Amino acid sequence: MKVLFVAAECAPYAKVGGLADVVWALSKALRELSVETAIFIPKYRGVEDNIELAEAGELSIAMGGGPCHCRILKGTRPKGGPIYFLDYPPYFDRAGIYGERGEAYPDSLERFALLSRAALELPGAVGFAPDIFHIHDWHTSLVPAYLRFRGFPRSAKILLTIHNLAHQGIYPLERAVALGLPDEGISAITYRGKLNLLYGGIKFADLVTTVSPSYAREIQENGEGLEEILRERAAKGELVGILNGIDYDVWDPKTDPLIWANYSADDPSGKAANKAELQKALGLSPEPKVPLVGMISRLVDQKGFDLVMEAFERMMSLGIQFVLLGTGDPEYEEFFARATRRYPGRAAALITFSEEWAHRIEAACDIFLMPSKFEPCGLNQMYSLRYGAVPVVRATGGLRDTVREYDPRSDTGNGFVFEEYRAEAMLAALKRAVGLYRRDPEAWVRIMVRGMREDHSWAASAREYLRLYEKLSGSERSGEGGTSGR
Repeated sequence: MKVLFVAAECAPYAKVGGLADVVWALSKALRELSVETAIFIPKYRGVEDNIELAEAGELSIAMGGGPCHCRILKGTRPKGGPIYFLDYPPYFDRAGIYGERGEAYPDSLERFALLSRAALELPGAVGFAPDIFHIHDWHTSLVPAYLRFRGFPRSAKILLTIHNLAHQGIYPLERAVALGLPDEGISAITYRGKLNLLYGGIKFADLVTTVSPSYAREIQENGEGLEEILRERAAKGELVGILNGIDYDVWDPKTDPLIWANYSADDPSGKAANKAELQKALGLSPEPKVPLVGMISRLVDQKGFDLVMEAFERMMSLGIQFVLLGTGDPEYEEFFARATRRYPGRAAALITFSEEWAHRIEAACDIFLMPSKFEPCGLNQMYSLRYGAVPVVRATGGLRDTVREYDPRSDTGNGFVFEEYRAEAMLAALKRAVGLYRRDPEAWVRIMVRGMREDHSWAASAREYLRLYEKLSGSERSGEGGTSGR
């Protein structure tokens, strides 16, 4: 079984969010199940700093604006097999991955259309002929449309994973000339009068997955305008939710080289040392018994920061310390910068992107806050469980699937959960967590250790993907969805 992952990101070479972690870790976990995986992403500026590259081939791709002459570069990932990079400097040799200063690049359609076309021509250039193209999000959702309407051989099947339905790749119809698709192809990916790349991917992929079971159910009712086609695919058994995992080679407090002191579920005492070092490094008061609440996130509406802003004074009145890591909307960046000035010694904000500080904050925090408006899966709550940072989350998507409310009567659960998207509901859950932390330290340690012992590795999820690959490669389908049988 050969599977080619096609995506806009892959850690550690190009990362904006969880998509990059998933592409890397899932492909690696599948190789442990004897699946021959390879990855194909753009060669962004600076990729060569993290991996040794060799030339693997050339492509001349006819797009709507004329031919694009590209190089294919190849690197080898530790434990992970080959990764191929699409080298086309006019599109990808830039300071950002998707854009700069909060604005998407104006030629994003052309950039990722080229990636999708190149993915289908890659096998002939490098000699890797996949049984499955595993494509990710809107950036690669043109792959099945090109396969159907540009006459490529149809032996391979296509599985599309939706990581975040909020981003669909929507463009005005007059931009369609850039795609190099025939009129019938343009018509097929047009939705509500505009090009919608994710709509086309959902429509023509052989199978569609989401990154958690709850998200697969939720988007059939609140699917950002795509509810109808999602329900159609679900009714045919062609929409499946599989929970993401996390890479324990990277996220394990017992072996993590980025944290100050290693620890484990068998001996969690080292967590206190990490807390003390973080307090020292960020200028927080050195108080071991004050609950430290952390957030690591893109600073965007989806992540619930409007609730945090509304409740922040009341949060701090609980006697907590607060630390944040992330970048995003200027409104939120400015709010948290001001908060550190209002609460010296009690609040710290790192307005940046840093893998090192992400690991350190997870290792140091007592409580991790994720009040997301929606969350397709979420990885930080699973990192937090692994690192003994008890999660406080809203019950949505993957947060609902991974965090269970603590029940003091039965001494069960691994965190604190709220349902309504309201600041008061979030604050009530945080109060329950802070109250237990102060009132019953022994119960708190039991919650920590319970979460640390849970298995959120990729092993089980990779087996589920393998079953889907085997289903696709071993059967032919016909009908509206899918690329086979045409």
